[in-house]
Amino acid sequence: MSRIITRRRFLIGATMTASALGLSGCDAIVESDRTKSVLKIAEGFSMKTQRFLLGDDALAREFTEADLSPVFRANGTSMPDNPQYLDWMNQQFSTWKLEVGGLVDKPMQLSLADLKALPARTQITRHDCVEGWSAIGKWTGVPLGALLKTVGLKPEARYIVFHCADEYEKTLDGTGWYYESIDLVDAFHPQTILAHTMNGRDLEVAHGAPLRLRVERQLGYKQAKYLTRIEAVADLGRLYGGSGGFWEDRGYEWYAGI
Repeated sequence: MSRIITRRRFLIGATMTASALGLSGCDAIVESDRTKSVLKIAEGFSMKTQRFLLGDDALAREFTEADLSPVFRANGTSMPDNPQYLDWMNQQFSTWKLEVGGLVDKPMQLSLADLKALPARTQITRHDCVEGWSAIGKWTGVPLGALLKTVGLKPEARYIVFHCADEYEKTLDGTGWYYESIDLVDAFHPQTILAHTMNGRDLEVAHGAPLRLRVERQLGYKQAKYLTRIEAVADLGRLYGGSGGFWEDRGYEWYAGI
């Protein structure tokens, strides 16, 4: 394992590269377009190298029930400040539906009951938060790849975007709706699921009820909660801040591989 080139090593390498360019201080790194370009190149190199070394279908480590964390912190928002979400919650999500659209052949709307009736995958994996904590949980949900095959992707589709009911912060375009995106490699990965169950029970609100994304080979901020809509798109530039995710629009990396 020590010989595998990890994302963190690439970040260290990117920082060293920035230093070699004569930059000093956090402000200089944040504000320099040249440094942003270097870090963007390093991020892409990291993603391509990880996938080359590990393979597109390499699985994140899975654990046993004996390994489940006694406490699993909620990442991000624990209660969306959204009247529509509160209405769904008060009706136990019986009126909630997931929209699947964009560049697909057969747009669909699926209730929570519809999703629970589909073939499911259960996996026990570790959630790694960018804040430095980790926890192991048991997730059950619909494999995203199977759902995408059902709706059929158009040839020009390159990314899958996840829209959420969580208005996290009103900045940039004035909305601050949480969203995330992944490419088709991660979308069709066997461990990428739309989870409706955690540790054998329906998702709690703090953990993203009624449905959240689990993309197990990436950091916690990619695991979008409170899903309302899935959209297949050709590019990410026209969405919100244009970087492919709520935190990415605020400076985080789009590829958060671990």
